[in-house]
Amino acid sequence: MNKTRKFFEGTICGLLNGFFGSGGGVIAVPVLEKEGSAPNEAHATSVALIFILSLVTTLFYGFSGNLDYSAAWRFVPWGVAGAVTGAIFLKKIKAKTLRRVFGGIVTLAALRMLFS
Repeated sequence: MNKTRKFFEGTICGLLNGFFGSGGGVIAVPVLEKEGSAPNEAHATSVALIFILSLVTTLFYGFSGNLDYSAAWRFVPWGVAGAVTGAIFLKKIKAKTLRRVFGGIVTLAALRMLFS
Protein backbone atom coordinates (compact mmCIF):
# COMPACT_ATOMS: atom_id res chain seq x y z
CA MET A 1 0.00 0.00 0.00
CA ASN A 2 1.44 3.36 -0.93
CA LYS A 3 2.02 6.21 1.51
CA THR A 4 -0.66 8.45 0.00
CA ARG A 5 -3.33 5.82 0.48
CA LYS A 6 -2.19 5.14 4.07
CA PHE A 7 -2.26 8.89 4.74
CA PHE A 8 -5.80 9.16 3.34
CA GLU A 9 -7.16 6.13 5.22
CA GLY A 10 -5.47 7.12 8.47
CA THR A 11 -6.80 10.65 8.17
CA ILE A 12 -10.34 9.38 7.56
CA CYS A 13 -10.08 7.09 10.63
CA GLY A 14 -8.92 10.03 12.75
CA LEU A 15 -11.61 12.36 11.44
CA LEU A 16 -14.36 9.85 12.09
CA ASN A 17 -12.99 9.22 15.55
CA GLY A 18 -12.90 12.95 16.27
CA PHE A 19 -16.42 13.52 14.96
CA PHE A 20 -18.24 10.41 16.15
CA GLY A 21 -16.21 8.84 18.94
CA SER A 22 -14.84 5.53 17.73
CA GLY A 23 -16.20 5.73 14.20
CA GLY A 24 -12.70 5.20 12.77
CA GLY A 25 -13.10 1.46 13.20
CA VAL A 26 -15.69 1.48 10.43
CA ILE A 27 -12.88 2.40 8.05
CA ALA A 28 -10.01 0.61 9.81
CA VAL A 29 -11.54 -2.88 9.83
CA PRO A 30 -12.21 -3.11 6.08
CA VAL A 31 -8.83 -1.54 5.27
CA LEU A 32 -7.00 -4.01 7.51
CA GLU A 33 -8.92 -6.91 5.99
CA LYS A 34 -8.08 -5.68 2.48
CA GLU A 35 -4.41 -5.58 3.47
CA GLY A 36 -4.62 -9.26 4.38
CA SER A 37 -5.54 -9.35 8.07
CA ALA A 38 -7.97 -12.04 9.15
CA PRO A 39 -11.33 -10.55 10.25
CA ASN A 40 -10.75 -11.27 13.95
CA GLU A 41 -7.25 -9.83 13.73
CA ALA A 42 -8.53 -6.76 11.86
CA HIS A 43 -11.10 -6.08 14.60
CA ALA A 44 -8.51 -6.49 17.36
CA THR A 45 -5.97 -4.30 15.54
CA SER A 46 -8.66 -1.70 14.92
CA VAL A 47 -9.33 -1.53 18.66
CA ALA A 48 -5.64 -0.75 19.27
CA LEU A 49 -5.71 1.95 16.61
CA ILE A 50 -8.92 3.47 17.92
CA PHE A 51 -7.50 3.41 21.47
CA ILE A 52 -4.66 5.73 20.42
CA LEU A 53 -6.98 7.95 18.36
CA SER A 54 -9.44 8.11 21.26
CA LEU A 55 -6.70 9.15 23.68
CA VAL A 56 -5.72 12.03 21.40
CA THR A 57 -9.37 13.04 20.92
CA THR A 58 -10.03 12.81 24.67
CA LEU A 59 -7.09 15.10 25.43
CA PHE A 60 -8.28 17.62 22.85
CA TYR A 61 -11.86 17.62 24.16
CA GLY A 62 -10.66 17.68 27.77
CA PHE A 63 -8.40 20.71 27.27
CA SER A 64 -11.11 22.53 25.32
CA GLY A 65 -13.62 22.05 28.16
CA ASN A 66 -16.00 19.84 26.19
CA LEU A 67 -15.68 16.71 28.31
CA ASP A 68 -18.05 15.68 31.10
CA TYR A 69 -15.73 13.55 33.23
CA SER A 70 -18.40 12.44 35.70
CA ALA A 71 -20.67 11.20 32.91
CA ALA A 72 -17.76 9.40 31.24
CA TRP A 73 -16.71 7.63 34.45
CA ARG A 74 -20.24 6.31 35.03
CA PHE A 75 -19.81 4.18 31.89
CA VAL A 76 -16.26 2.95 32.53
CA PRO A 77 -16.99 -0.11 34.74
CA TRP A 78 -19.65 -1.41 32.34
CA GLY A 79 -17.51 -0.55 29.34
CA VAL A 80 -14.62 -2.55 30.77
CA ALA A 81 -16.92 -5.52 31.39
CA GLY A 82 -18.21 -5.26 27.82
CA ALA A 83 -14.68 -4.97 26.43
CA VAL A 84 -13.54 -8.12 28.23
CA THR A 85 -16.65 -10.00 27.08
CA GLY A 86 -16.16 -8.82 23.50
CA ALA A 87 -12.49 -9.83 23.50
CA ILE A 88 -13.39 -13.31 24.77
CA PHE A 89 -16.12 -13.80 22.17
CA LEU A 90 -14.00 -12.40 19.33
CA LYS A 91 -11.78 -15.47 19.62
CA LYS A 92 -14.79 -17.76 19.29
CA ILE A 93 -16.75 -16.10 16.47
CA LYS A 94 -16.32 -17.31 12.91
CA ALA A 95 -15.11 -14.70 10.41
CA LYS A 96 -18.33 -14.85 8.38
CA THR A 97 -20.48 -14.30 11.48
CA LEU A 98 -18.22 -11.47 12.63
CA ARG A 99 -18.57 -9.69 9.28
CA ARG A 100 -22.35 -10.02 9.41
CA VAL A 101 -22.59 -8.75 12.99
CA PHE A 102 -20.25 -5.85 12.22
CA GLY A 103 -22.17 -4.97 9.05
CA GLY A 104 -25.49 -5.20 10.88
CA ILE A 105 -24.36 -2.91 13.68
CA VAL A 106 -22.97 -0.36 11.22
CA THR A 107 -26.22 -0.52 9.21
CA LEU A 108 -28.38 -0.08 12.31
CA ALA A 109 -26.26 2.84 13.49
CA ALA A 110 -26.55 4.48 10.07
CA LEU A 111 -30.31 4.01 9.97
CA ARG A 112 -30.68 5.40 13.47
CA MET A 113 -28.69 8.47 12.54
CA LEU A 114 -30.65 8.98 9.32
CA PHE A 115 -34.07 8.74 10.95
CA SER A 116 -33.50 10.41 14.32
